[in-house]
Amino acid sequence: MSDDSLLELTACDALAELAQGHTSAVALAEACLAGCHRLSALNAFVAIDEDRVRAAARAADAARSRGEAGVLAGLPVVIKDNIDVAGLPTTAGTPALRGLLPPRTAPVAAALLDAGAVLLGKTGLHELAEGITNNNAAFGAVRNPYAPECIPGGSSGGTAAAIAARLAPAGLGTDTGGSVRIPAALCGIVGLRPSAGRYPAGGIVPISHTRDTAGPLARTVRDVALIDAVITGAAPLAVPDSLRGRRLGVPRDPFYRDLDREIEALMARSLDRLREAGAELVEFDLPELGRLYRFAGAISYYEQSRDLDAYLRAAGSTLTTRDVAAAIASPDVRHSYETDVLGPAAASVDDYREAMQVHRPRLQAAYRECFRDRRVEALLLPTTALPARPIGADREVILNGRPVPTFATYLRNTRIMTVAGIPGLSVPAGLTGTGLPAGLELDSPAGSDRALLALGVAVERVLGGMVAPGARRP
Repeated sequence: MSDDSLLELTACDALAELAQGHTSAVALAEACLAGCHRLSALNAFVAIDEDRVRAAARAADAARSRGEAGVLAGLPVVIKDNIDVAGLPTTAGTPALRGLLPPRTAPVAAALLDAGAVLLGKTGLHELAEGITNNNAAFGAVRNPYAPECIPGGSSGGTAAAIAARLAPAGLGTDTGGSVRIPAALCGIVGLRPSAGRYPAGGIVPISHTRDTAGPLARTVRDVALIDAVITGAAPLAVPDSLRGRRLGVPRDPFYRDLDREIEALMARSLDRLREAGAELVEFDLPELGRLYRFAGAISYYEQSRDLDAYLRAAGSTLTTRDVAAAIASPDVRHSYETDVLGPAAASVDDYREAMQVHRPRLQAAYRECFRDRRVEALLLPTTALPARPIGADREVILNGRPVPTFATYLRNTRIMTVAGIPGLSVPAGLTGTGLPAGLELDSPAGSDRALLALGVAVERVLGGMVAPGARRP
């Protein structure tokens, strides 16, 4: 197979080609490395150890020839650079951690590597995973493969850009407020935020142990489901034959208010297609979700310095959160640490306890009641209120002719459910008139991850796939 043909393979297709002997792990790895060189201007990677890649690919081919291949043997994957991999630095995109060599691989990454996956490289992120643009002042901006002048979304923008650009078929990111689903939406791929506690949390540079989770990204829902199964040991998906009779909720308030006009049009088209495919769409308002979310900052900002200190100790570092904060390069992240994490707006222990013991349970109850009382198996909403905007618009972006805060506007739809701990899946909803991707998010009850993925396969079948970005064409 040609390099271009190899790079177009999804994860499941690549594994099938490897199993049938139509290609080798070495050939697949070489094609990916060549693609990484060709599209280096995307700045998707922090580190690629080519010798390590080639050695892992040779080992995968040898294991397959002995009949000892793991589930992912020979599959190239990328891993966000706040997830530990032994032998490689974990920078978290921040200057103070450039020399941090973790003593062991994070369990969530080890699950993939132990199954035979070939680590292609560590991918770039918004500094300390504390933002959504991936405009990183220390390591440079990651570029969107569909429009290199635009952001890929963040904070897992490097993983999303690499997968969308056909440099790797799958990978891992992390999600605290939307950091898997936002870049998935803006780069035209699939991203899953699993239920709270579904994936092991160790070995990941943290923001908030209550809200953080790793999450897989790929170009199809089946690929994401495969990665999820390898991490959790879950059974194969039971995909519905059709969407006929499936009750899906459409929460107009707060999720459909003040959308970019092109996003609004893509959402209307997506909902029409699902309705035509037999889904029963139930429309309602959930304004209480926005009100109940307002306390969430007290959780993440209170936990942030404590969790980062604990991670640094476990990694064998003598640094503290204050040491890391003193060297932060990106102005938005520096402001957050100086004001909300370590400064005058930091949450008190009383604020934290009230958030965890009163408000968070109320938000979780509101979601449970929504699914139960309206008898819907998932909520459908725009992953983001607007498509990708140009790199550099870090403070404000234009939405429907007026300036709005960049961070809060992109996070508006993805962040609420993170406090409740329910799973969310972003699937491509198509391209805007200017060729920018948009995502449709499906949220479902806590613990229903495999049912959500099965539903996602059926939804993806109706909405159709995405064309490759022009950035990878010669």
